[in-house]
Amino acid sequence: MSGDDLGLFTDPEVDERRPVRKRDRERDNARAKAKKRKKTVLWLVVALVLAVGLGGAYYGYKELRGIGSFEDYAGSGEADAIVEVQDGDVVSKIASTLYDNGVIASARAFTEASKTDARVTSIQPGFYLMKTKMSGQEAVARMIDPKTRVPAVQVVGGLKLTDIKVGDKTVKGIYSLLADASCTEKDGEKKCLTADEIKAAAEQTDPVALGVPEWALADVKAAQPQFRLEGLIMRGVYQVKPGVSAVELIRSVIVSSAQKLQGAGIPGGTVNTGFRPYQILVIASLIEKEAIEPDFSKVSQVIYNRLKLLPQTMPLQFDSTINYKNNQPHIRTSDEDRDADGPYNTYKNRGLTPTPIGSPSQQAIAAAMKPEGGDILYFVKCDKNGNSCFAKTFEEHDANDKKAQREGVY
Repeated sequence: MSGDDLGLFTDPEVDERRPVRKRDRERDNARAKAKKRKKTVLWLVVALVLAVGLGGAYYGYKELRGIGSFEDYAGSGEADAIVEVQDGDVVSKIASTLYDNGVIASARAFTEASKTDARVTSIQPGFYLMKTKMSGQEAVARMIDPKTRVPAVQVVGGLKLTDIKVGDKTVKGIYSLLADASCTEKDGEKKCLTADEIKAAAEQTDPVALGVPEWALADVKAAQPQFRLEGLIMRGVYQVKPGVSAVELIRSVIVSSAQKLQGAGIPGGTVNTGFRPYQILVIASLIEKEAIEPDFSKVSQVIYNRLKLLPQTMPLQFDSTINYKNNQPHIRTSDEDRDADGPYNTYKNRGLTPTPIGSPSQQAIAAAMKPEGGDILYFVKCDKNGNSCFAKTFEEHDANDKKAQREGVY
């Protein structure tokens, strides 16, 4: 018996018992079906290509037909909306901001309308009280109207957080200025924060939540609550967003000031001074209060010399520190003032005050980091223009002091 007789070499796919003609017919049918499938796939590919082509042509037609057109609202708007223009924003960025806040129907509505008024390129950073659903032309007209912009807060060098009484007049402090700027009418309702609300937020809120920079945190936490944020708002312009809480307002200003301070060199530029960044801030505030700008670097040198050369024998003896605590604007102090106890009395206490005594300027900070040099130890205002006379010895200083008195400086 052969292997083939046992069926070991039989192709299971071929039944030799079927006639040859039938097998040929089945093979032809399979080939026909495969050919038909190929034609179907080919037609599907052709149809897809045609569909894409026609779609692209239709889209191109729509685009060509739409050249020069854009969505735009009609009219002067509906509800109030507050938008912010940031420093460096160009017209296209302002347009995007307005669109994102629902003021205009498309950014192009504003950019096209702006082509008729060059004043758009002079729009200043700040918050603007706009309307929703304004036409591009109306949005342009409103953005260039000075009355639309929420007033910014201008902090001058030496300004305190709280108000100071000068005779019958009041010099507004930073808290009062921020309260004034927060007051804006929106949707027919006037909302304002008070200076007391802002002060309470500044004194009671965690300094971290207020945005106090890390280099100042330890000193701020150690200070008396009413003084702890003094000096952290340096001279400059601050934008105030209406409608926010007192905490949000203070935080936005502190964060903005921290950026300004960084630009002025705190903390980075303080490394080689021998003082911590916060101490440089304190020194800058003293310089700001004690002198006019041309004398800043010399006053800085007096402070350095008294703190470093004679730390155990010569306190700063600045009237400005006593007047800060007593909330007085005077140049001089009384014997009673100088004898009073307290951490801000630099006649009785050696070293720096616990906090700055006002807002420092960039110029005062620069002087605090780089004093003029020399061995001067004394100074006194010696003319009515605010200039100071400097001396190395007490005898020279005493002569300058008497000269100032004779000329009626104080």
